[in-house]
Amino acid sequence: MSCGEPHETDCSEVLDHLYEFLDHEMPDSDCTKFEVHFEECSPCLEKYGLEQAVKKLVKRCCGSDDVPSDLRAKVMGRIDVIRSGQGAPDEGTPLA
Repeated sequence: MSCGEPHETDCSEVLDHLYEFLDHEMPDSDCTKFEVHFEECSPCLEKYGLEQAVKKLVKRCCGSDDVPSDLRAKVMGRIDVIRSGQGAPDEGTPLA
């Protein structure tokens, strides 16, 4: 997704790191860049708002459920594999 306008921070970078921004897992300087981008780019702001709403809904519905540490480790490992560009898993591929 891109609005087609040039920005100091590219739309693809913002969208690739959107959950890090939402989860406050990035340096303040990067957060500032993202906030500036959202002020300039309505498609990215819309995506941010949607993902923020989904995150709040999941927290409200499932926030009190404890996640087993081994499941969390498997999911995070799979996310790392996908982010590293080694490919996305097939839908039918189990986490284990």
